Amino acid sequence: MKAAKNIFHYISYLQYPFILISLFYLYKPLIYDLSTVWDNLNKVLILMGLGISLATLQDTQKMQNKLSRKVWQNPRYSRIFLLYLLSPVVIIISFGLYGLLLSANKQLVEIAPGIVVFGIGLIGFLKAGVEMAENHRKDQTAKVHNA
Repeated sequence: MKAAKNIFHYISYLQYPFILISLFYLYKPLIYDLSTVWDNLNKVLILMGLGISLATLQDTQKMQNKLSRKVWQNPRYSRIFLLYLLSPVVIIISFGLYGLLLSANKQLVEIAPGIVVFGIGLIGFLKAGVEMAENHRKDQTAKVHNA
């Protein structure tokens, strides 16, 4: 199992090229031609969603920094942060599905698939947050060390 976990951890580094490419498409209309903003926005959302999805393949048992430690070790803070993460997920996916299924607005219909993919990426991010909260809660880790 350790080998599989390491493979996924290394695959998670693919997040960086996807995010960099999405940033290229984000700034491309500003630099070259503003008329392509809607096509590029859809690419940005899809590539950013894929990048975020790949980021969630990292090992959630490792702590990134001191702020993360403060948030994830405190059950109250982690619950608040998870609710904070849940809100945009629900809003973004709802908006994307509305654009995909119900909207008559041409631009919204064009970028709706990108919005949905971005929302799916955020679901993975939320799942990683839940795992971080489970793995790093002080009251839970104390039980494991005392057993």
